[in-house]
Amino acid sequence: MKKKDLTIPMEVYADAGELGPADSLLLNLAKEATGNAYAPYSGFRVGAAVRLANGETLTGSNQENASFPAGICAERVVLSAASALYPGTSVTDMAVSFYHEGGNNAKPISPCGICRQTITEYELRFASPIRLILGGNSGEVFILNRAADLLPLAFTSAEMK
Repeated sequence: MKKKDLTIPMEVYADAGELGPADSLLLNLAKEATGNAYAPYSGFRVGAAVRLANGETLTGSNQENASFPAGICAERVVLSAASALYPGTSVTDMAVSFYHEGGNNAKPISPCGICRQTITEYELRFASPIRLILGGNSGEVFILNRAADLLPLAFTSAEMK
């Protein structure tokens, strides 16, 4: 038997004020997008913003459904919009933020499992990493150089061959 350790390299910033202008803008767009969330069941509003290889930015927010949990997460909303509006254009960066009614909003948020799988699939599809900027309304901000670091043992198309 062998033992292996998995590590996740990331940058940790004390707050969004330490970010460069481009990262700060993208995180602010994600924060603003939480206002467009439809989250009457969970009260957990998530916003995501992406920067595309062509320089365009798009935002998305989570959209819940009475058939809870049949909604769609902010990350998948914005990736779907990017594919529809700019087919063939890769995503270079994604920021994710949240606002939880009555909760602690001063910490980073990380994509759920299905979103991790979806973002990783986009990286593979375009053979290009997607840099993640993860933050709450205040507090620390995490930056990962590629989404695949959040899903190191991902199921990919390679397993289907």
